[in-house]
Amino acid sequence: MTMEKDFEVTDVFCRSVTIERKNDSQYENEEECAVWLDGREILRSQKNVITIDGLRPNTEYQISLDPEKGAKSVRTKQESFLLNVRDFGACGDGSKLDTAAIQAAIAACPEDGTVYLPKGTYLSGPLFLKSQLTLWIDEGATLLGDPDRAHYPKLPGMVRNLYENDKEFSIASWEGNPLDAFASLITGIGIHDVDIIGRGVIDGNADHGDWWENVRQKRIAWRPRTVFFSNCQNVRMQALTIRNSPSWTIHPYYCDHVRLLGLTILNPEEAPNTDGMDPESCEDLLFLGSRISVGDDCIAIKSGKLYMATYHYKQTRNIRIRNCLFEKGHGSVTVGSEIAGGVEDVHVSQCIFRRTDRGVRIKSRRGRGERAVITNMVFENIRMERVMMPVTANMFYFCDPDGHTEYVQGQYFMPVDYRTPKIGSLTVRNCTCTDASASFVCAYGLPEAPIESITLENVSVSFLPEGERVPTRPIMMDNFDKMSGKSLFVKNVRELTCKNVTIIGSADQEPQIENTEHVTLQGLAIK
Repeated sequence: MTMEKDFEVTDVFCRSVTIERKNDSQYENEEECAVWLDGREILRSQKNVITIDGLRPNTEYQISLDPEKGAKSVRTKQESFLLNVRDFGACGDGSKLDTAAIQAAIAACPEDGTVYLPKGTYLSGPLFLKSQLTLWIDEGATLLGDPDRAHYPKLPGMVRNLYENDKEFSIASWEGNPLDAFASLITGIGIHDVDIIGRGVIDGNADHGDWWENVRQKRIAWRPRTVFFSNCQNVRMQALTIRNSPSWTIHPYYCDHVRLLGLTILNPEEAPNTDGMDPESCEDLLFLGSRISVGDDCIAIKSGKLYMATYHYKQTRNIRIRNCLFEKGHGSVTVGSEIAGGVEDVHVSQCIFRRTDRGVRIKSRRGRGERAVITNMVFENIRMERVMMPVTANMFYFCDPDGHTEYVQGQYFMPVDYRTPKIGSLTVRNCTCTDASASFVCAYGLPEAPIESITLENVSVSFLPEGERVPTRPIMMDNFDKMSGKSLFVKNVRELTCKNVTIIGSADQEPQIENTEHVTLQGLAIK
């Protein structure tokens, strides 16, 4: 029997499987495909990443997209025991607090067991997971966050060894510093081999609390995430909907080997700092087949501020983002600005960026430090629809209390020292951008540390008509004017390469390129 070549089995869980169709389309295909399980058609989908659930543990299945071409054999993971939270006293009526009952089920769950939330609404405070466990939130089940911050434990930002003062352990974080923060609705600290699955909902319930009020004021502790993993390994999430987060929605912190598959992340447009997913000082992360619509950056890749990079250095690296839909965010995929540990090897492909403010967004500033090197960023096969500013790179981002000081905002040469960050290589290729508004590319490096290289290859861009464009500052820095219909603004870059780039409907006919040593314009057409 020949093997089906049109898909790959991405991940296997105890009761579900994720597969990925192999094609060049972004996020979904025009043609619907049928999925066959053991010779029987079970579903149809246009998406490139598909969840197959309703399976039994430790069971072999045959999966195919075309029975005539054969099937792939898959065996689901073993499950030792299934613990229903209702057997531990959970009511699931949305009014009684079920925190203790669910936590009891988690504590009692044996190795390789599953904690099961059946249909119902489970009002809960923060839950703490443990290793080698599956949390199954079934279709029709909602884990609903308690809106009362008085019921939330506080996680210390940094714990010091009582006998060796130079030893520290960071548990929590707030905007790149080891600061006290509330525990999250789902919290994992130092755990490994954990799966969170199901078609249910994890609802932070921030719209019914005071989490989105006075957001710059610390009240007891800084705001929680909805899902927070600290110093964890081998963590996976599949098929869930996560919404109404108090702040960042999913925050892996000093984690390795994280796989987030087929998720839906939804926060209101006006909800402050509600990024979709923020990997911070993490290695080997896959974000696949997911949709994000939020009130800030859809994905923001980070590695902390200067203290953490100096004393607890961990670079963020090997990030893969594929077959996703990002809409209604400040940035589709952002790198920074808490980036002192650096970011290397980010590959974003087969995605749709729709109606976000910016598509590719890189942001840093003086003070992030010499380890704050952002390099090997590759964005390819992306479709951007009505993204105001498709590509931005800003080395003068005015965040933090000192963000508007002369040191951060001075646009003149300053001495290079231990506080000076860098941007290495950025590549954007095989992309289409329709209905841009303010600019196509706006890149502003530091005079003393220019951006090493920007490569644009096989890219087509069209702008909205002049009357429909909204003048906007593409990059958040002082003394920088708004733009409308700008093709290319590039300043303080060592090497700029444009190959087969077509820009239609811009307000200018020539790119604005300043203080750039090597410029290659091969097939750049501005019409």
